[in-house]
Amino acid sequence: MLSAIIVAGGSSQRMGFDKLFAVIAGEPVIARAICAFECANSVGEIIIVAREERHDEIRKVSRDMGFKKIRAIVPGGERRQDSVRAGLDRIDREAKYVAVHDAARPLITPEQIERTFEQCRVQGAAALAQPINDTLKRVDADLLVVGSVDRHQLYAMQTPQIFERKLIENAYAAVYAEDVFVTDEVSAVERLGHKIAVVLNDDFNFKITYPRDLPVAEFILRERANEGR
Repeated sequence: MLSAIIVAGGSSQRMGFDKLFAVIAGEPVIARAICAFECANSVGEIIIVAREERHDEIRKVSRDMGFKKIRAIVPGGERRQDSVRAGLDRIDREAKYVAVHDAARPLITPEQIERTFEQCRVQGAAALAQPINDTLKRVDADLLVVGSVDRHQLYAMQTPQIFERKLIENAYAAVYAEDVFVTDEVSAVERLGHKIAVVLNDDFNFKITYPRDLPVAEFILRERANEGR
C-alpha cells in the first residue's frame, strides 16, 4: 500500500495570508493537492500534517469535498522535516511505500503520482523533477554576480517524492541521530548513499509561493478543465 503524507505546516509568510485556503478554480489550494491523491488508484491513505489551528478548517474542506482516504490530521513541527517525521509516525503499519507532497503544490495530477510511484517500485526511491532551463549565477552578499553555475544535469526537485517505507524511515532516523537539517526527503535519502530516480515532469507543478502564483494556477486548472471536456 502507498501512504501519502501531505505537508501543510508552512507559515505563508511570503504570501501575507494563508495560501493553502486561497481559492483557485472554485476550490482551496489544499483541496486541489489532496484531490490528486484521493483520485490516485495506488494511494491507500492520506495523512495531513498541519498546524493545529488549521485542523478544523481542513476537516471542513474534507467533508465538503467528500474525501474518503484521509486517515488522520496531525500537528506539524517547527521545520518541514519535523512535520514529515510526524506523518511517518501515523501511517498504516501495512504501508510499504510512502509519498510526501507539499500541500502548496495544487497542480499535481494523479497521473504524475502514478508515474513517480512506478519508478519508486523499480528503484526504491523516486521524485518528480523539472530540468533547470534558466541561466544560473552565484552572487555575493551585495547581490553582485560572482560566477556562473553550469545547469547541465541540474534539476529542480518537486513533490511527490516516493520511497520504500523502510528506506525513508532509516533516512530520517539518520537525520535526527546526526542532528542535520534537510529541505526535502531526497536530501535525507541521498545521505544514505541510495540512488533516487528522477521522474521528468512535462506539466505544471509549481509551488504556490507568491500572490502572483494564484491567478497563474487558476488559469492552468481552467485550461485543463476545458481540455478535458
